[in-house]
Amino acid sequence: MMTVKLQVVIALAILVVFAILVNMIRKRSLELKYSLVWMMVLCALFIFACAPKLLIVVSDFLGIYAPVNMIFFLGFCFSLVIIFSLTVALSRLSNSIRTLDQIVALNEKKLSELEQELREAKEKLSED
Repeated sequence: MMTVKLQVVIALAILVVFAILVNMIRKRSLELKYSLVWMMVLCALFIFACAPKLLIVVSDFLGIYAPVNMIFFLGFCFSLVIIFSLTVALSRLSNSIRTLDQIVALNEKKLSELEQELREAKEKLSED
């Protein structure tokens, strides 16, 4: 069992991390859509820190032998969620970069065509 002192320390640490997360969102160094998973995990950890018997009840319900194994299982699931959300974000950014690259290439082509037309017009004017 967790002592009350340990519960308080864990709860304070979670609140500090939550405050840092909110501050990063406020300063726009972290986007809200990427921080929502972290906020959910912090809330779950805070609940389990304040009510450690709930962790025992949930681990028994899921058929997990020890509450410590439940924590490792939740950490594994959390890691999978983070990896999946980052993969989705990376895919979206990759598509955006491809689209932007195509737009830049088309603009460069148009610019070179316009420069060629300008050169031809100058040459024609200089001949006259």
